[in-house]
Amino acid sequence: MTDHAVLGEEIAFQGAKGEWIEGFFARPLGLTSVGSVVVIHHMPGYDEATKEIAIRFARHGYAVLMPNLYFREAPGAAPDDAAAIARSKGGVPDDRLLGDVSGAQDFLLHQPNANGKSGVIGYCSGGRQSFLSGCELPFDAIVDCYGAFVVNQPPSESPMKVTAVVDRASKLTGPVLGLFGNDDSYPGPDEVNRLDEELTKLNKTHEFHRYDGAGHAFFNTASPSYRPEAAMDAWGHIFTFFGTHLGA
Repeated sequence: MTDHAVLGEEIAFQGAKGEWIEGFFARPLGLTSVGSVVVIHHMPGYDEATKEIAIRFARHGYAVLMPNLYFREAPGAAPDDAAAIARSKGGVPDDRLLGDVSGAQDFLLHQPNANGKSGVIGYCSGGRQSFLSGCELPFDAIVDCYGAFVVNQPPSESPMKVTAVVDRASKLTGPVLGLFGNDDSYPGPDEVNRLDEELTKLNKTHEFHRYDGAGHAFFNTASPSYRPEAAMDAWGHIFTFFGTHLGA
């Protein structure tokens, strides 16, 4: 069965440096053994569209926690306002991001029905952050949905003051699934090619799927960039990937 009854709610959990932050916790009801998934929201923030993604995973039998990465900048603010404040500060610092993701992973793995396996998935800026998390934290499966600046540095005019993270790829703890639009610029096809080549050189297990006619944010149902055919095919790969590696 892949359409479980679920419960989704806002919670507080301990993120980086033990600070209490907001997160959206979704889980299936009545299951005694579940895989865990940390969802990293896109740059537009902790919004309804990404919470719906968390619910979707829960319906497929996973316990999910999505941290509000902008909570410290703007507690209680609307997603657009919080995202604007975070962008004005250059984005979420990587060390804090890793602390929040680690806290979310720890929260999930300490649930009484956790099966001990955990994955991470992120979209847009969250794709880069998911890849980074897979390099620095012990995840069993890592999904990068069109994460920019994994290989390339941001252009000088970008508000995002982050660095490329491909140099950490040797530390990847689990297999990587990458989902990309061929019409995207961040990351563009050349960046995806270079990432593929680097993971191959390092003998890191990975599979990439690329979609013609799809650009950035093709998963986002609330955006004109949404491409239903690409998104549905990509969802199939995600559930196969997590089903293989997270045992749910």
